[in-house]
Amino acid sequence: MVELSPGISSNKFYYDVKFPKGHIALKNFNGEVIDEEGNSVPLYEAYLHHWVLAKYHQPINSTSIDDIVPVRNAGICQGNVLPQYFGLGTETRKTNTYIPDPFGIEIGNPIEIPVGYKEKWAINLHVIDTSGVEDRWGCIECRCDLYNVTRNANSQPLPPGYQGGLQCCIDNAQCRLKEGYMGYNRIVYFKYTIEWIDLLDNFIIPLRIYISDVTDIVKISNNPNGLHVTHNCLDGRVICTSLPKYGKGKEAGNEEGYVVGMTAYYPQPGSVKIMDGETLKMVFNYSNSKSHTRLMGLFHFMVAEQLSFFPTTVREAWVI
Repeated sequence: MVELSPGISSNKFYYDVKFPKGHIALKNFNGEVIDEEGNSVPLYEAYLHHWVLAKYHQPINSTSIDDIVPVRNAGICQGNVLPQYFGLGTETRKTNTYIPDPFGIEIGNPIEIPVGYKEKWAINLHVIDTSGVEDRWGCIECRCDLYNVTRNANSQPLPPGYQGGLQCCIDNAQCRLKEGYMGYNRIVYFKYTIEWIDLLDNFIIPLRIYISDVTDIVKISNNPNGLHVTHNCLDGRVICTSLPKYGKGKEAGNEEGYVVGMTAYYPQPGSVKIMDGETLKMVFNYSNSKSHTRLMGLFHFMVAEQLSFFPTTVREAWVI
């Protein structure tokens, strides 16, 4: 449950969320913001900045987050930087996150869970209510002056010259409203859907998750069509390209002016191979027709290291 009011930024962590148990393989995870009646909420009412799904271990008899041991993905970053297994933003409704056969993400392996601990999952959900704000695009790009923020979530001063970004639209930060605007409070929910299979009697090609950030390699480019993501091998051949889908209407999932989806690329097994030590280059292109406070560019890789197969999936949906 997320409590919103005009201009408010809700950036919270939800621990021990409902999740399938046992030794399984994840096939899909996706979500969206809905209202109390279960209807999809459009982005111009509740802007879904991001959601991320993270795994952790916790002592069996503990419910304290102080006892949490994060279990991150395979890289490329270290520590608690980009540790998630899945994660999206405004594009969540029209981005294909289904992992095709014969692949899956193995979880719940008892060998990998320390004795006396349980494997659990958390969701970080960041939603911004942009109703009645003075500058909608400034609010969703987290401009510090609009939020009147000078310190981050840990009460530390912002870095010199920091004009906007996640450190400014922290939880409960208030974006500037139009003079005299009142509006109303509302409650929304995050509905997430999981698809998986049981691994007791089945085999899969397990995948390792890597997430690369645009700050790894930066290339300035003028692309009038907006966001364009390309990942290249060292010899210049393109491995994959991801293109945005822009909304053209008012209904949820088709909001005009917003990125409502990204294309995904799943090559045929064995058709794309990355050699040990090979250098990859990632390029994100944004339109420079208007200035941006901050940009986010993440690329998810799922890498297989062995062969096998598995059959039918189970699908369930929950809300927080």
